Amino acid sequence: MDKLVAGNWKMNGGLASNRLLLDAFTPVSGVDMLVCVPYPYLSQAQQRTPSIALGAQDVSEFPAGAYTGEVSAAMLRDFDCTFVIVGHSERRALFHEDNATVARKAAAALAAGVTPIVCVGETLAERDAGRVMDVIGAQLSAVLEVLGVAAMARIVLAYEPVWAIGAGRSASAEQVAGVHGAIRAWLATRGVDAGTLRILYGGSVKPQNAAELFAIQHVDGALVGGASLVADDFMAICRAAAHR
Repeated sequence: MDKLVAGNWKMNGGLASNRLLLDAFTPVSGVDMLVCVPYPYLSQAQQRTPSIALGAQDVSEFPAGAYTGEVSAAMLRDFDCTFVIVGHSERRALFHEDNATVARKAAAALAAGVTPIVCVGETLAERDAGRVMDVIGAQLSAVLEVLGVAAMARIVLAYEPVWAIGAGRSASAEQVAGVHGAIRAWLATRGVDAGTLRILYGGSVKPQNAAELFAIQHVDGALVGGASLVADDFMAICRAAAHR
């Protein structure tokens, strides 16, 4: 299974700068490349990156109706979105999305034929308290309860230690290996086909640490933040994934 490298632009971009960035992205053999852009730029990305998968950064839990400001999974499909990020730590912390809301968003995405990238991870205080898998287990349990075992195997997970996101520091190889292995074991003990489910790492992924991260067992790709806004950096990360 090829590694998946997903760029999360967050709330960044503009028509002119996007054009330069998207035009610099070229497919890398042996890697599934994905860019998750802000809603207004889905059409631009759809037209300029036909050979690279397109994703969104969030989705409504509702299929349609009187939900001003929301964007449904069916709308994302209209722009050829095949992936959507749900439960990113910024959504959980800044917009108060709880585990149940994240689970419903994942279900809404799947129902429309969009693969959710479900983000899980702990804060530094939770890690220091020895509660890493307590926290992640609760996040996963909420999704499993809504999706069921069979559908759970169809999602992508992204482990993103909250303390490493945008902080310039990445979890150590030992820390990443431990959590990714624990997540896969958690899934397997609950009947989920953990061998086919991809688990990405997200948290200050850069060209300098990409090769080391991709060499870790159970790491099936990366959710890349700031580095996905720099063409040379994102391409370097994708090339590193191709060699693992």
